[in-house]
Amino acid sequence: MSGMHGDHDLGHTVAGWTGTSLAVVGFTLSGVATVAGWTTGFWLGLGVTALAALVTWVLHLSGWGKPSGPRPRADQQWRTRDWAAARGHQHCVGCRAAGRGRRRPDRQVEPREQPVIETA
Repeated sequence: MSGMHGDHDLGHTVAGWTGTSLAVVGFTLSGVATVAGWTTGFWLGLGVTALAALVTWVLHLSGWGKPSGPRPRADQQWRTRDWAAARGHQHCVGCRAAGRGRRRPDRQVEPREQPVIETA
């Protein structure tokens, strides 16, 4: 990535672009509906905006987002999948909300005794 940002990883991902596009559509719909006095359209726009957050989260969890911090230069293309998302990112609130990320150390689980069922 060249240009005025240099070699910074700005987080251009499928999840980021999709979520941002949906949020812009939702906010635009809400704004136009507010000016037009269309209450249903206002709430529809807010629904699309909430959907944007949900879609972004699902795409991030499916590997179309990125972890916090810069990625290696080879992984900075926006269509690069993040295969580590299946395990969860260490400091990611979205991954933790999905039950991924900061995991406890593996514990030894002792097997429970199976009840003995006598057959006649």
